[in-house]
Amino acid sequence: MINSLVLATANRHKAEEMQAILADVGIPILTLKEFPDFPGVEEDGVTCQDNAVKKAKATAAFTGHWALADDTGLEVDALQGRPGVYAARYAGEHATYEDNCKKLLQELHGVPSDQRTARFITVVALANPDGQTETVEGVLEGIITQEFHGTGGFGYDPVFYVPQAEKTLAEMTFAEKNRMSHLAQAVINAKSLLAKHPHQQQKSGRSAAR
Repeated sequence: MINSLVLATANRHKAEEMQAILADVGIPILTLKEFPDFPGVEEDGVTCQDNAVKKAKATAAFTGHWALADDTGLEVDALQGRPGVYAARYAGEHATYEDNCKKLLQELHGVPSDQRTARFITVVALANPDGQTETVEGVLEGIITQEFHGTGGFGYDPVFYVPQAEKTLAEMTFAEKNRMSHLAQAVINAKSLLAKHPHQQQKSGRSAAR
């Protein structure tokens, strides 16, 4: 039985987006802030699935709760699929979001818009304390812009244009992004995994996240 669920991410922005999507599942949601002794996980997998599974299993084993972890890659066609699984540290191990975006734009300098196609791929893994895991994914197709647009979101959002929305992820409202982003799609798909397992109903409709 799922008594509570830990979001296995130290990224505050991701945690907020995931919490919003999972608000109606009826399971108390915890974050890693409530487990300050958690040692973290080295994301050394060669695929997003490797990293998501590793994080979910480690978090579930450490906390004793079911855990939900994600990992996202950015595949840019003109760069033969780079940065891929290394998207979060593309400009270096301690790179900022802006650093990564600037490096991406520099590498695509002179590439016309119709050749700047790209996609985000997010894999979400659900793990129980015994180490059993299940995975789902979400994909969002888009185009890398020539410059920064918008101030919302995080990561590559200011340079990732979504044609059907006619704006970048950073120009979307929180609600818009949570309806269509790669992370949103993956977490929504993860809700079907959660629904397969019996869980303790959350009391008073309040989240356990603090």
